[in-house]
Amino acid sequence: MTTPRPRRRLATAITAGVAASLLLSSCSGSLADALQIETSAADSASEASQTSSFFNSTDVHEVSVEADQEQLDAALDAYAADGSKEWVEATVTIDGTVYENVGLRLKGNSSLRGTSADSDPTDLPWLIRLDKYVDGQQHAGRADYVVRQNNTETSLNEAVALELIGAAGLETEEAAATRFSVNGAEAQLRLVIDAPDDPLWNESYFTSEGITYEAESSGDYSYRGDAAEDYAEAFSVKDGEEDMTPLIEFLDFVNNSSDEDFAAHLEQYLDVDSFATYLALQDLVGNTDDIDGPGNNSFLRYDEETGQMTVLTWDMNLSFGTMGGMGGGERGQFPGGEAGEDGQFPADGEMPEGFEPLADGEMPEGFEPPAEGEMPEGFEPPAEGERPAPGDGTGTTPDAGGAGGPGGGSNPLVERFLADEGFAELYSEAQERLQSELIDSGAAEDIVNSWSTLLQDEASDLVEAATVTTEADSILDQLGTSTD
Repeated sequence: MTTPRPRRRLATAITAGVAASLLLSSCSGSLADALQIETSAADSASEASQTSSFFNSTDVHEVSVEADQEQLDAALDAYAADGSKEWVEATVTIDGTVYENVGLRLKGNSSLRGTSADSDPTDLPWLIRLDKYVDGQQHAGRADYVVRQNNTETSLNEAVALELIGAAGLETEEAAATRFSVNGAEAQLRLVIDAPDDPLWNESYFTSEGITYEAESSGDYSYRGDAAEDYAEAFSVKDGEEDMTPLIEFLDFVNNSSDEDFAAHLEQYLDVDSFATYLALQDLVGNTDDIDGPGNNSFLRYDEETGQMTVLTWDMNLSFGTMGGMGGGERGQFPGGEAGEDGQFPADGEMPEGFEPLADGEMPEGFEPPAEGEMPEGFEPPAEGERPAPGDGTGTTPDAGGAGGPGGGSNPLVERFLADEGFAELYSEAQERLQSELIDSGAAEDIVNSWSTLLQDEASDLVEAATVTTEADSILDQLGTSTD
């Protein structure tokens, strides 16, 4: 295990000659600094205004895609054949502004199950990359636009969750309700968001140089050694220098430090206050498909100045219990009610209407179990009597289902963080703060009402008003803000 890395600091030893030079130039330097700060603040305000022209809860926007049908069919065939996501060149119109030579490809994992050449492109999740073939091409301060898939008709659950994340003081994806169509098909109500994949998104949130890593659904948060290639299936760099060293050192510490070192030095590697808020917020919105969910959904941002990682939220379309039962997160005790009827999300353990469970012993279509005595591909059982645990120096991840990855449900960072008394207290304090600032204050209810009013006023031809009301009420019930 590597020893804790000290935070980077500016050098404090300055020679007398340099000090004198700085003193003589202090007046002009101070003026330059002031002008730079003023310019930076003005740029930030201008960027925020530009971004909010699209990402807001005051307008339903229009996004239409035109692409060669043969190329689209070929892309769908390729995904159905081997899971590859091929780029298609398209023309995209956003609120009347036309962008040529735009990159378009499928986006998602579980949301793409069942996709075939016969799938309607307007139904599918897409990544629209405006600058894929044209350098610098962007709209409203973003180059990447993600057309989201959702289990609800309104996508209110994800829109509300993302805004709550921002209201909690965390980096978040911005969202917009849109009329989305492909090749002239009938428009559908789809939520479009920005993404940490986009360098413009990173520039808007982070002032320091750094690296943004995405956790892949095929990986986990285990320590795999000190070779970058060992992490190719677990993490990828989305912004910044192609350097895996900070990530590897972070994972080494998380998995291999003793409990004492973990408690004493984690803050050198991780923004612990932000992480405590992140965990509490995931519980607040009932999202179990997060950093320790089956999809490993998370990004990590490494700050070169502080040497710390920040966990970034990603993929909130299963918020408020749409993964199978209201009440969501198991970690916290935020208020939540049992699901209602008339279109509300299923109660915990209840199956959706029309769901037909498999007969006893029946396997899902296409599933081929391993031969008798054979282990699934990639499975390596522990040695006899061995049960690895965090901090044992083996570089392995906790038991209890493995560390994330498909079918997983644990993460060594989460488990060790909550097992430590001091960090668990930070988490509890974050829960109390969010309850006060978002729920008791009425802020969460205002956010729900803002989005639902927008859809009722401007999207009544895309979704029935009664559906909007039902799904909004269900979210309010989950948050404990319903007045019924």
